[in-house]
Amino acid sequence: MAGRENRQYRRFVLKNPLKFLLPRRFFAAAPVIPVVRLSGMIAAKGGRLQTVLSLENCAALLEKAFAAKHAPAVALIVNSPGGSPVQSRLIFRRIRDLAAEHKKKVLVFVEDVAASGGYMIACAGDEIYADPSSIVGSIGVVSASFGFPELLKKIGVERRVYTAGVNKVSLDPFAEEKPADIAHLQDLQRQIHEIFIDLVKTSRGDRLRDDGTIFTGMFWTGLKGKELGLVDDLGDIGSILKARFGSKTKMELIASPRNFLGQVKQAGAVQAAWAGKAGWAAQAAEGAVETAAQLAEERSLYARYGL
Repeated sequence: MAGRENRQYRRFVLKNPLKFLLPRRFFAAAPVIPVVRLSGMIAAKGGRLQTVLSLENCAALLEKAFAAKHAPAVALIVNSPGGSPVQSRLIFRRIRDLAAEHKKKVLVFVEDVAASGGYMIACAGDEIYADPSSIVGSIGVVSASFGFPELLKKIGVERRVYTAGVNKVSLDPFAEEKPADIAHLQDLQRQIHEIFIDLVKTSRGDRLRDDGTIFTGMFWTGLKGKELGLVDDLGDIGSILKARFGSKTKMELIASPRNFLGQVKQAGAVQAAWAGKAGWAAQAAEGAVETAAQLAEERSLYARYGL
């Protein structure tokens, strides 16, 4: 047994003679940076054919990325026009908690857009990088809906609503707007806006320029965003990581097999619907309407930024 160990040792020395003469840094493995992509409309739930960005569908990816023991940092690619303020803040908070737990720097790279809730998530980065043409900012709150107060009358439909609580029904799209309802909604928006502003100020600190337009909901290119302190520098993920950690730096994309599993789940749902026969048409129609509405909402979010 001892003879075999000696032979193995001699073979190791012959194959690696310089290991005993040169510092260990000459043989160090190339740094590997975990990369997580956070993209899409931010919402708690998507449609049947739509994938959204929520804490539920990115938490496991984030945890895996931060658990990479030897990684000096975690890189996040953000490409989102915003959406739910709650989901945005939950994702922000999870990133910061994981960074503190694993003692890792977070580098955020903006692609097409990090606006509204997308920018809130970007603020989880210790450093934010963007392309000169990226869209950043839109630090504000918006609520949008439609009103159809005369529609039911024209088609001969009587709507009946019964409530307990004088404020249970507000901003009803089939009724005239009430000033009190509008005032209440605007008060809620102001509260959420203040939460957003405080988060950005805390995250960016003295890097933010003293400019009165930053918190008005306005958005800018990455180039202007750098001037305002909304981003730290301009550049792409590959160049920045190699400049930061060395030319041999590698990236490991932490992705989910969600697409494949989603297709399997969708196929199962279709089969179940067919088995119901009578219920298939109703389910298909319901799914089509739901998906169309959500896709339209997502399209409108991107359209706000000319995308």
